[in-house]
Amino acid sequence: MHQERQIKDDIYYVGYSDRRLSLFENVYPLPDGISYNSYLILDEKTILLDTVDKSIGKVFFENIEYLLGDRKLDYVVINHMEPDHAATLEELVERFPEVTIVGNAKTFGLIKQFFNFSLQGRMLEVKEKSTLSTGRHEFTFFTASMVHWPEVMVTYDTSYRMLYTADAFGTFGALSGNLFADEMNFERDWLNEARRYYTNIVGKYGVQVQALLNKVSGLEIEYLCPLHGPVWRKQEGILWMVNKYALWSTYTPEDREIVIYSGSVYGGTDEAAYLLAGEIAKRGVSNIRMYDVSLTDTSFLVAEAFRAKVLIFASASYNGGLFPNMDFLLEELKVHNFQNRKVLLLENGSWAMSATKRMKEHLSAMKNIEILPETLNIKSSLKQEQLEDLLKMADAAVAALE
Repeated sequence: MHQERQIKDDIYYVGYSDRRLSLFENVYPLPDGISYNSYLILDEKTILLDTVDKSIGKVFFENIEYLLGDRKLDYVVINHMEPDHAATLEELVERFPEVTIVGNAKTFGLIKQFFNFSLQGRMLEVKEKSTLSTGRHEFTFFTASMVHWPEVMVTYDTSYRMLYTADAFGTFGALSGNLFADEMNFERDWLNEARRYYTNIVGKYGVQVQALLNKVSGLEIEYLCPLHGPVWRKQEGILWMVNKYALWSTYTPEDREIVIYSGSVYGGTDEAAYLLAGEIAKRGVSNIRMYDVSLTDTSFLVAEAFRAKVLIFASASYNGGLFPNMDFLLEELKVHNFQNRKVLLLENGSWAMSATKRMKEHLSAMKNIEILPETLNIKSSLKQEQLEDLLKMADAAVAALE
């Protein structure tokens, strides 16, 4: 049964959502599923913007075939060749053998890697600012390399002022009937997942995201059409979301808040971290967040690091090194090019004080991370005589928010 949605005039949403997938890229938890977006335009020439993951292929093809009727599919634009968007490309070509595939040189290189069908006679290679007219619509293509694969491009419908953004402006989460962001309470229900999607999928490539934002800044944009999540169609919402990307891609703190990460074996480290959080709260700080790095998936922890201004890492020493889950979190932050924060360190070591050394090794490999001198080193459990150091840490954390 077809489940397409009209976006505007002759433009239709032909994607669908998968609520059963538990791990995106077999890595990131999906508590609310994921949508795979695709857009079909019924102009004088018909054009499809991206395909979808195989998991929703049945509905996807039902949507296309219903809307096309007895018309042929003239073009399919591949903005991003990752299989969650391009896995059904070969079946599309089999169903619509006359279709012309629109992509750049890197796109076609990846198509040859993923598939075995012949590209002969069905390629239209585009470059930066190449254009394509389908009648009422004229499309301009902009490269967006490493946002987040090397072949990525975005497509701008000059006539209708719509930007098809590939993975940019996407979010985890399945759609539930509403298609447009202004039909939802996006900030309440979607922002955290949008941030988690950005930081973990695209977060490493802040420089490239900035380049894309600068490239399209002069365009009049009335619609943002990503490959995951809702469509943006109101100017204030579009500007709000673009501003979020401006913050995230420059590694600028989004909120004046403190996040405490605790890696504790038998509870002594966690108890000290909790006492520290209480002292910070006594100094008037609201919305302190505490996370047990063993209980919360790292993708959520990375997203929180991108959001908050001050971070505190409280970790047990472990096997002469660092508590494994804390070690993994810091490694993930490093991999995602995390930078521009003030941090404090708390360590616990019953027989070897090694956590701080390893945490500093991780943090020193990141850009513009200031490790504040106030620290706390406990052996097994916090002692009364160490309370003064804990109070100094609380003072330093509050001062770092200014």
